[in-house]
Amino acid sequence: MGCCTGRCTLIFLCTLQLLAALERQVFDFLGYQWAPILANFLHIIIVILGLFGTIQYRPRYIVVYAIWTAIWVTWNIFIICFYLEVGGLSKDSELLTFNISRHQSWWSENGPGCVRKEASMSGIKGLDNHSYISVIGCALEYRYIEVMHSSFQILIALVGFVYACYVVSVFTEEEDSFDFIGGFDPFPLYHVNEKPTNLLFKQTYLPA
Repeated sequence: MGCCTGRCTLIFLCTLQLLAALERQVFDFLGYQWAPILANFLHIIIVILGLFGTIQYRPRYIVVYAIWTAIWVTWNIFIICFYLEVGGLSKDSELLTFNISRHQSWWSENGPGCVRKEASMSGIKGLDNHSYISVIGCALEYRYIEVMHSSFQILIALVGFVYACYVVSVFTEEEDSFDFIGGFDPFPLYHVNEKPTNLLFKQTYLPA
């Protein structure tokens, strides 16, 4: 019963992680955040691997998933530090876009209550046909939305790590007990097949 509960919980957590990662991937694509896009893609693949291992009783796949959850927690801690500008990091830097573009998080212009305004800059020399974009009225600053996303990812990953370790330990105990009983021992099959032969031999030499 405990094994079934652990497996079902881990399957639920993996499914929840997949949905959360897909949601995050969409908004990172909209904001052209290339580093998070690659991280999310790898995360989705390994979560699917962990889900497959849980369903198919493959402890090695679950171990890979458990190791990845530790890495995923570290990555999300970095994202939180990035948006909160901890340790000299700046949320206005181009670190997450690999210095390819100056795009920021999609939430910076499309957060709850945000109003996006464009002001023409044609009067400034050298900036004709350009516009200045200002965002006002945001109910919540975009960096806090990103922090909440990462915090949720960390929470799920930590719980997933605990259940992954538990399921792997249960699977390992079951395999060890099965080997101890003789689940992979060929001799019982040999003895079972030997009995009918002995009976036929005895019946052949019964006196008339």
